Amino acid sequence: MIKAIREKYNNAFSRDKHLEFLTELNSNYPGQIAFRIAETPVFVDKKLGAEMIDACEYIIDFIKRPDFTRLTETAIPEAEKIPNENVFPHFIAFDFGICKREDDSLYPALIEMQGFPTLFGFQAYYPTILEKHVDIPKEYSRFFSGLNNESYIKLLSDVIVGQYQKEEVILLDIKPENQNTLIDFSCTEDYIGVKAICVSSLIKEGRKLFYINDGKKTRIRRIYNRMIFDELKMVKEMLGDIVDLTSELDVEWIPHPNWFYRISKYTLPMLSHPLIPKTEYLSNMKSIPKDLEQYVLKPLFSFAGQGVVIDVKENDITKIKDPENWILQKKVSYANCIKTPDESSKVEIRLMYIWKEGDDRPTLTTNLARLSKGKMIGVRYNAEKEWVGASVAYFEQ
Repeated sequence: MIKAIREKYNNAFSRDKHLEFLTELNSNYPGQIAFRIAETPVFVDKKLGAEMIDACEYIIDFIKRPDFTRLTETAIPEAEKIPNENVFPHFIAFDFGICKREDDSLYPALIEMQGFPTLFGFQAYYPTILEKHVDIPKEYSRFFSGLNNESYIKLLSDVIVGQYQKEEVILLDIKPENQNTLIDFSCTEDYIGVKAICVSSLIKEGRKLFYINDGKKTRIRRIYNRMIFDELKMVKEMLGDIVDLTSELDVEWIPHPNWFYRISKYTLPMLSHPLIPKTEYLSNMKSIPKDLEQYVLKPLFSFAGQGVVIDVKENDITKIKDPENWILQKKVSYANCIKTPDESSKVEIRLMYIWKEGDDRPTLTTNLARLSKGKMIGVRYNAEKEWVGASVAYFEQ
């Protein structure tokens, strides 16, 4: 997106050098990186970066409103409400698509947000290896808030582990070894010492939870939650008899699962900002827009882009039996802004916030980026394409 830097990077790129980078990247975690790594990082100028941060801070102000929990109470399915909710979300991620206006100028548009952890471990590891193989201009950084790799990992550890011993904290998911995010779980364990545990392995005694740690039954004081309850609902029967996590338990959640629902697509219709596309609950619509080609239809709660309808037709809307669980969002025009050896790539950038106990606001820490040449960001839209996949953005300081 910055012409001089892009041309210099592309001219210096070689497949052999990229293969050397991928070899080292995979060598520490053989077979664990289940997604494609893009051939290039992204470079973001001050103006574009400031616009993204401004939109995030506007949303954080909204989240801090005294009535925010009341406004989002119905976002949480009754069957999935977890007791003892924290008063703030420990992790927030904001996804921006880099788009173009009619005059071809670039701007960031908020696409989604989540009160849920993303690849906080992997984004400490992957760029560190990348920077050994790629020259990054010294005035650009993947970090914010004065952080570097060491202080970022310390902040991550302070928030996840807190006052407890590392063995008293677990990372929770459904069969972690089968998740596409396994690499992140491994990085998290290596950096801060917290192990990934399957929900089916939890042991409940009264209100206490335990797990088997190196053959020893160990008390769980805190859960670093990476489990999406939507997914749990779909596979629950296959897991057998598991602990009812909606019951009263003597355990802390980092972040609390209710925030996954509160800070999500559910919140978008409540927001009004120039960089947030107009969004409406399907259940609140008085009539179907005539220009449906200008909209995207999305389920409120899904993961990995499942259920999203890009080319919306009227019958896509009329056949929906639960309109309260869907939104219609104004479509934005992603820019083909990353020049590559063939067709240019589109890009989404995720800004990653960590909210430490006692802080008035969350801290912007780092980011990830995803490149695409298809209709959407995702593997199935980019099969057999190059210069697409997972990446990281370096922001002008």
